[in-house]
Amino acid sequence: MPEDSSSIDYAMEKASGPHFSGLRFDGLLSSSPPNSSVSSPSHLRSAVSSSSSPDFSDPEAPKQPFVIGVSGGTASGKTTVCDMIIQQLHDHRVVLVNQDSFYRGLTSEELQRVQEYNFDHPDAFDTEQLLHCAETLKSGQPYQVPIYDFKTHQRRSDTFRQVNASDVIILEGILVFHDSRVRNLMNMKIFVDTDADVRLARRIRRDTVERGRDVNSVLEQYAKFVKPAFDDFVLPSKKYADVIIPRGGDNHVAVDLITQHIHTKLGQHDLCKIYPNVYVIQSTFQIRGMHTLIREKDISKHDFVFYSDRLIRLVVEHGLGHLPFTEKQVVTPTGAVYTGVDFCKKLCGVSIIRSGESMENALRACCKGIKIGKILIHRDGDNGKQLIYEKLPHDISERHVLLLDPVLATGNSANQAIELLIQKGVPESHIIFLNLISAPEGIHCVCKRFPALKIVTSEIDQCLNQEFRVIPGLGEFGDRYFGTDE
Repeated sequence: MPEDSSSIDYAMEKASGPHFSGLRFDGLLSSSPPNSSVSSPSHLRSAVSSSSSPDFSDPEAPKQPFVIGVSGGTASGKTTVCDMIIQQLHDHRVVLVNQDSFYRGLTSEELQRVQEYNFDHPDAFDTEQLLHCAETLKSGQPYQVPIYDFKTHQRRSDTFRQVNASDVIILEGILVFHDSRVRNLMNMKIFVDTDADVRLARRIRRDTVERGRDVNSVLEQYAKFVKPAFDDFVLPSKKYADVIIPRGGDNHVAVDLITQHIHTKLGQHDLCKIYPNVYVIQSTFQIRGMHTLIREKDISKHDFVFYSDRLIRLVVEHGLGHLPFTEKQVVTPTGAVYTGVDFCKKLCGVSIIRSGESMENALRACCKGIKIGKILIHRDGDNGKQLIYEKLPHDISERHVLLLDPVLATGNSANQAIELLIQKGVPESHIIFLNLISAPEGIHCVCKRFPALKIVTSEIDQCLNQEFRVIPGLGEFGDRYFGTDE
């Protein structure tokens, strides 16, 4: 039976051929990306890049926005998911940046062969400008996003979209996970996973209605470029996703959980967004009041110890909440069965002498009969790397360890103590480092070297000064606590 050139089957079969995912079907110019009608401001990007990382030493530095990447196949429902997230984050400023805005404008030669141009290849996008846009917005500056005309395949020269700095930045597109530099700017990466047949049906409807194309051309482009590019570039980027949403916008449960997580993160310190293993106990007026008291230089020793002990107890309780648990059922005095949890049995504390010893009483009050080891590290003149003394439980390798030190400053002493624990056989993930205040420099130092351990603190301070003291800080904690500062 002769093939009907107007049939869907014929259009699909005609387009099916050798698997190809280059920028152009004939591959004539696939080695060099086309020139953009709007030049990429790469000379500006380096300047923004140098200032895009948060400056934690500057209290006036703008608060870092939460950057979300949303990727997935064509017509998978990415925009729907983004719209749902935006609606649920109504109490925050949210901006959406679409990767489609950064398509390169086609040259006159490419326009004549537009049917052979692969719009789903990474080289079809001006990634340098997308990166510049994301870095600029993350640094707190506005950006003029280009507007791409899908009928003329050019960027409009008469207008642009002004995007202002916001609490949340959403980068959406099929290939936003492809470039590691763009990925590294994201705090959360979401992949929208939708059935291929559903995506094709949506693409046909979108391109015929919104972009003025006929069905045959849509199907031909899908078989030549879209499907191969999905297999070669989009699907492999799925492995970078933190969250995978099946069924896209139809999955309301997944979107609700994501927005709840974002709400939580927006209320956290910027370092908690960078390092998910850093936990700051939720601030209250009581906690702020106690910090105000112990930071005052003229407070009495009695009051300093009293309020420090209260704060330390809160930090210890919070740290214990990060230990593993097992389910346990008990019978209540009413004869009913209560299903709860059982505490972690194999546990010990390790204090870094001498300030860390101030935290031992709170740990003993929470954990009856707990074993506590000691580590003494010389802090002056050698960057805190000289081990002087250690006495640890003989079976410490079988235990979860609560490492105690009220102040995390440079992180050098902490790293030395953690390294010793690991040498003794303690898994990195079994260590929870508890302290009252932390300097950003110390958190960077510890978390970069030991990303699997947890840090629990009650406040993150501004920075270290030239003398490596925490600012605003609370002075020499050990001297003030034990009364040796007089």
